[in-house]
Amino acid sequence: MRLGIRIFLVYALFIGLTGYFVLSTVMKEVRPGVRQSTEETLVDTANLLAEVLREDVKNGTLSQSHFPEVLKAYGLRQPGATIWGLPKNQVNNRVYVTDAKGIVLLDSSGEAMGQDYSRWNDVYLTLRGEYGARSTRLDPHNPDSSVMHVGAPIRDGGQIIGVVTVAKPNSSLQPYVDRTERRLLWYGAGLVVLGLLFAALLSGWLSHSLRRLTSYAQAVSEGRRAELPHYRGGELAQLSHAVEHMRTQLEGKAYVERYVHTLTHELKSPLAAIRGAAELLHEDMPSDQRQRFVGNIDNESARMQQLIERLLNLAMVEQRQALEESVSVPVAELIDDVLAAQSGRIERKRLKIEQSIAPDVSVTGERFLLRQAFANLVENALDFTPGEGLLRFSAEREGGRLRVSLFNSAEAIPDYALPRLSERFYSLPRPDSGRKSTGLGLNFVEEVVQLHGGELHIGNVEGGVLVSVLL
Repeated sequence: MRLGIRIFLVYALFIGLTGYFVLSTVMKEVRPGVRQSTEETLVDTANLLAEVLREDVKNGTLSQSHFPEVLKAYGLRQPGATIWGLPKNQVNNRVYVTDAKGIVLLDSSGEAMGQDYSRWNDVYLTLRGEYGARSTRLDPHNPDSSVMHVGAPIRDGGQIIGVVTVAKPNSSLQPYVDRTERRLLWYGAGLVVLGLLFAALLSGWLSHSLRRLTSYAQAVSEGRRAELPHYRGGELAQLSHAVEHMRTQLEGKAYVERYVHTLTHELKSPLAAIRGAAELLHEDMPSDQRQRFVGNIDNESARMQQLIERLLNLAMVEQRQALEESVSVPVAELIDDVLAAQSGRIERKRLKIEQSIAPDVSVTGERFLLRQAFANLVENALDFTPGEGLLRFSAEREGGRLRVSLFNSAEAIPDYALPRLSERFYSLPRPDSGRKSTGLGLNFVEEVVQLHGGELHIGNVEGGVLVSVLL
């Protein structure tokens, strides 16, 4: 089954189940919600009538009062109202009043005059000082014939002398319940259809995008020219770039071309110097001049060897996908080891070393690579630090990571060079000799740091340059 169809089916199943459960839950709450609102209104009405009828019930003049005629006239009213699009042409509330014994004194329907209602919950509970309410079916076999009854106490001081009950048939509420349920069904069905339409569009777009990438990969594997699909951000754009990067790496053209051209350029100068010195050595010349040319050959040979070794180290790190070992490496001990290896240069330049890293500060990683990386950083700093200058090492925790900083007093790095310092074969002239290095040291450091999941930052600060390694 195609991926697009699978995505659509999963999405459709999710939309369908969600719509079903949400609609069924809401539909189940419509009827109780309407009845709860109606019950709250009946409570207010019953308590209002209880206050209106209190004096007549207290004095026993309820039957002689004008209230029976009022209720009769109330029952004949035709409101002619339109409530949310539904007509209301008759009143539905029934009102009856009982005395303290539960005997009906007044009934708007005229059906229960003189009857004993003391056992009905609306009267029984109210006479006991509790909330009295009940729902009773007029037809025991018809659930839609139920009527809500809410009673309110008629009080004389602190004594209950009667009960007024307001009743409303649930059938009068059913049109509003049906109307709400129909609307919910229509809205729910519309949302489900829109969700399915969106699912179809999403699955179609994703399938089309993946087919473009598949066609591109097939064309590349067959050696045909093909245009890389372009996407605006997101995982598809990342996948597209990853496929293109993989193609470039597999073909190796850009990689090999860059290395060969740059290496050829870097080797031209030492080879030319060696060849020129060798040709001159065939001629007769004073001993001191001969020694100078031999020294040139020796220096240029060492430079070529250093370039080749660093290229090999860099290639080794670039091919690594993960660390070969992961151990706790004390940072202070690592720095001291590197400084000890450069003690001769440090003494000749009479440099001041400040090392404030605590002995218990450590980082998890591959000791050999970290040692080489910090050795490159120190060597680079020594190249640019003037005599009697300062090298300062520090470390601080930043959350779950460690920032190791190296400050060296030196001239500020030119702005144009800052973003290119870790670029392969890029180098600045050394102040002492005016010559450039292999341009591989900082690139190697960055590769090692990234292999350890860290970051390398180089910038100018007051009085010198600050290199920060975040591991």
